Amino acid sequence: MSITRSLSARIIVATQVLATRAARRSERGDVPGWVLITLMTAGLVTALWVVAKGQLVSMFQNALSSVTG
Repeated sequence: MSITRSLSARIIVATQVLATRAARRSERGDVPGWVLITLMTAGLVTALWVVAKGQLVSMFQNALSSVTG
């Protein structure tokens, strides 16, 4: 094999490098988007808890009493 690579070998190596880089990028994910979703979910749960705390506690106690007898 000669010191210089053939054109097809260069194309194969370049394709492998590009595929590896693309795979690394796709694994990063969308961190700011997930942080926003998590914060919004926590906000919704907090807002619901503030508004319906009495009802939620009552439902939970009723459920426990029906299971335990």
